Amino acid sequence: MTLTSRTAATFSPPVMEARRWLDGVQFTPETPLLNVSQAAPLDPPPQALRAHIAEVALHDDTAHLYGAVLGDDALRQEIASQWSAAYGGVIVPEQVGITAGCNQAFAATIASLAGEGDEVILPTPWYFNHKMWLDMQGVTAVALSVGDGMLPSVEGAAALITERTRAIVLVSPNNPTGVEYPPELLRGFYELAQAHGIRLIVDETYRDFDSRVGAPHDLFGDDDWSDALVHLYSFSKAYRLTGHRVGAIVGGVGFMAEVEKFLDTVAICPNRLGQRAALWGMQNLGDWLAKERLDILDRRAAITDNLHKLTDKGWRLLGLGAYFAYFEHPFEMASDELACDLVKQARVLVLPGTMFMPDADQDGKKQLRIAFANVTRPEIGALFDRLAAYQPN
Repeated sequence: MTLTSRTAATFSPPVMEARRWLDGVQFTPETPLLNVSQAAPLDPPPQALRAHIAEVALHDDTAHLYGAVLGDDALRQEIASQWSAAYGGVIVPEQVGITAGCNQAFAATIASLAGEGDEVILPTPWYFNHKMWLDMQGVTAVALSVGDGMLPSVEGAAALITERTRAIVLVSPNNPTGVEYPPELLRGFYELAQAHGIRLIVDETYRDFDSRVGAPHDLFGDDDWSDALVHLYSFSKAYRLTGHRVGAIVGGVGFMAEVEKFLDTVAICPNRLGQRAALWGMQNLGDWLAKERLDILDRRAAITDNLHKLTDKGWRLLGLGAYFAYFEHPFEMASDELACDLVKQARVLVLPGTMFMPDADQDGKKQLRIAFANVTRPEIGALFDRLAAYQPN
C-alpha cells in the first residue's frame, strides 16, 4: 500500500539541505567557513534579558504552567499599546495573539483563512517556509513575479485573483531580497484586498531593522483595518529569542477566535518563559535594540562598500535590506549547483535562488541570497573577495 501524507506534498527544508553540503569539506583557520545561509541570530539574548529569564524560571511558578491559548494578557496588552503608538492606529489586546514564532503565526493564519483547493498569492522570490505550509495545507501558492526593484505589482496581483483566492502575502522588509516595500505599495495591496473581500497578510519579521525612520505603513490607522489586514511579527530577531519561539499575530477579533482553535490544537499555549522574555525586552531593551539596528545597517553599508568587487565581475545586486543581499550571478551554471560548489571552492555557504522560486521559474537559477547579519564588516570584505575570485571548474 502506498502511503501519502501532507508533508510529502512539499520539499525538504532548504536550510537543512544546504547544511548537508558541508559534509566532508575541510575548513582551516586561514580559510574558515563563511556561513551566510541563515538569517537567525547566532548570539544569545543580552545578559540582562538572560538574567530576567533565569529569575522568572526560578521564582515564578506560573511560568511553567499552561497559559492562555492566545498568550499572556500582559504581553498582548504591551503589543497592542506599542503597536498602536508606532503605527498611529488603534489596536486592542483582543486583536493580538502570541504564537510559537512567526512561522506558527503564518501557519495559524492560513489555517484560519483557507482550505484545501483555495489559493494564496505569494510574490516570488518567496519565503520558502510560506510555500511549504501552503503545500502541506493543500492550498495553492499562486506565484506573483516581481518587477523592477524586486517589488510586486498591485496590478499583477489583481490579475491573479480568482473566486478561490483567500489572501495575498507580503514580507517587508523582504526575505529573501531585503527590499523594503514603500508605504504606498502596501496601501495599494491593502485596498486591493479590501475590494475583493480577502486578507492582506503582512509579515514584518524584520521590521526592527528597516533603514527608514517611523512607521513602515499607515494601514492600522484605518478604522476598519481588521477587515482586510493581518500582521505577523517575530521576537526572534529583535531580542535573539530564536530558541524560545515567540511570535505574534494582529488581526480582527473574529479572526483571532479561529486562530485560537488552531493554536489550542497544536500548542495549547505559547512558551511562557519566552513570553516573559519578550515582554521584558519590549519594556527594557529599546536602546539596546536601537543599537542592534545600527549594527545591521552598518553591515548593510559594508555590502555597498564592497559591491564593486562583484559588479566588476558581472554580478548584479537585485535587493538589499534588513538581513539580506540578493544577487544575480554571472555564471552559466544554475544557482543550486553554484551554491554547492561555492562551499567546496570558496568555503562560502549561501542559499540559491532556486530555493525561493517555483521550479519552472528560470530566474531562480541566476540568483543567490546572502544573509549578512551574522558576519562582521571584515568578514563581509573577505566574503566578497572570495566570491570575486571564484571561477567554476
